Amino acid sequence: QVQLVESGGGLVQPGGSLRLSCAASGFTFSRYAMSWYRQAPGKERELVAFITSFGDNTNYADSVKGRFIISRDDAEKTVYLQMNSLKPEDTAVYYCTVRIQGYGYWGQGTQVTVSS
Repeated sequence: QVQLVESGGGLVQPGGSLRLSCAASGFTFSRYAMSWYRQAPGKERELVAFITSFGDNTNYADSVKGRFIISRDDAEKTVYLQMNSLKPEDTAVYYCTVRIQGYGYWGQGTQVTVSS
């Protein structure tokens, strides 16, 4: 079955960096686009970054452009989110997701807290 397992979250000071990982299994990873979403307390879940299959195209929310980088390693079946210059407003639970035949699969999420 499809499984997505996020890791790499934690507590970081403003201006710091974190690298999130999402290990995938149960499907042919290289064939599918992958996305990172986040959900802050009291807010709706929002798309943060998207990467096509083969990694030839990426897209970012305006709020993270120039600070976050999404990448993938098809051999390792892993998608990454490098987060730099973190701000308190980046505090959220971060999820990776894949859509397969019209159905969205989600990981359990990893908490990112940006605070001094």
